Amino acid sequence: MKRIAASRFVAAGAVAVAAIPMVGAGAAHAKNGDTHITGQGIERTLDCNGATLFVLGTDNRINAVGTYWAVTVQGSSNVVIADTVVNDITVYGCDQTFLFRNGEPLLWDRAVSWA
Repeated sequence: MKRIAASRFVAAGAVAVAAIPMVGAGAAHAKNGDTHITGQGIERTLDCNGATLFVLGTDNRINAVGTYWAVTVQGSSNVVIADTVVNDITVYGCDQTFLFRNGEPLLWDRAVSWA
């Protein structure tokens, strides 16, 4: 299990990558049917069938089974557990937790710094 905690990357076997603009990035691979979870205190288990998952809010608990192209988490105190992430994981906000079991996605920690 690999873990990302906002404002620091802790991912067993993964490398933290600084946010660097990607010049000449390839075409997007988003699918119709990307899933958006927006709210507070939502608990859900879902499968996006290879699409992208967006979680926006506070104190949400999402169990993302199956394979995802990408996952973006924004807000605070969200916990997302994903089976497989192919392309990237982006985390905005503070006190976010993201765990994933498989894949070698690009990790973007865009956390708020309270220093």
